[in-house]
Amino acid sequence: MADIARMAGVSISTVSRALAGSPLIPDATREMISEIARANGYVVNPFARGLRLKRTQTIGVVIPLGHETRQLISDPFFLEMLGHLADEITLRGYEILLSKIAPPKPGWLETVIQSQRTDGLVIIGQSDQHEALVSASENYEPMVVWGAHLPGQTYCAVGVDNEAGGYLATRHLVDRGRRHIAFLGDAELPEIKQRHQGYLRACREFGLNYDPRLDARSEFTAETAAQASERLVMSGVEMDAIFAASDVIALAAINALKHHGKSVPDDVAVVGFDDSTIAAHTNPPLTTIRQDLQKAAKLLIENLFQRLDGNLTPGDTMAPELVIRQSS
Repeated sequence: MADIARMAGVSISTVSRALAGSPLIPDATREMISEIARANGYVVNPFARGLRLKRTQTIGVVIPLGHETRQLISDPFFLEMLGHLADEITLRGYEILLSKIAPPKPGWLETVIQSQRTDGLVIIGQSDQHEALVSASENYEPMVVWGAHLPGQTYCAVGVDNEAGGYLATRHLVDRGRRHIAFLGDAELPEIKQRHQGYLRACREFGLNYDPRLDARSEFTAETAAQASERLVMSGVEMDAIFAASDVIALAAINALKHHGKSVPDDVAVVGFDDSTIAAHTNPPLTTIRQDLQKAAKLLIENLFQRLDGNLTPGDTMAPELVIRQSS
């Protein structure tokens, strides 16, 4: 900057303000300084500026995967959520630092925070890291988590009402005359556990006899979901519907049913969860529980920036929406 100041015949502080776009510098002077900087290959070092201002102008988006280390960021849910988050963050003039932590090691979140590479964090999914999130939130406030609201939770969370979503999906299948409804998902995870609770509540309310053989564990990757679906279909248990904990799992179930000569929805109706972009374009198009991810991203970032300003927001819970298509 001293070189640029000498060439322009101004002070170093004037160069600093001009390159930062300060309105205090006349337009002509600002344009002259910018042109000299461009001609001489000078660019502002954002890391040095961040150290001086104690701000990075960067938001960290972190995906911890303790439950399923093979799940890819190319998963339809992650892709759509990340796209909406990118829109919301860049609208505020911030950059994004994306991190996938798989598997999370003890102290991983403290390490991310202490790196001081970001001004705040958005955590996508609780996975099996609820205790780590609680611990970090005791001393770190600019953090918002996408996930379920849990007992003893001290961190800010934004998510859908998963229990209501599970209930909606199961009630829809009951309304279609289905009486032997399977659940496909990993109920050990916070969000999926709540969807499973909604499934069980609907089963009780409508007098369905609960058969533990219809309760099938499935992880989120296409491969593991396909294996779980195959096991369920091959078990021979009486089944006329499947409620899957995600759209990816639902599509794996449809493929397994077709492979064994079952018609969807005539023999077995299928409902997913998420309403990812692929749901409307499957064969048949997938009935699913919609999480409004555009609204979700907006709420996550609004909560985070409130916290950056010192306002300790409690988070938000969105209502789920049943989207009926041909798979049911």
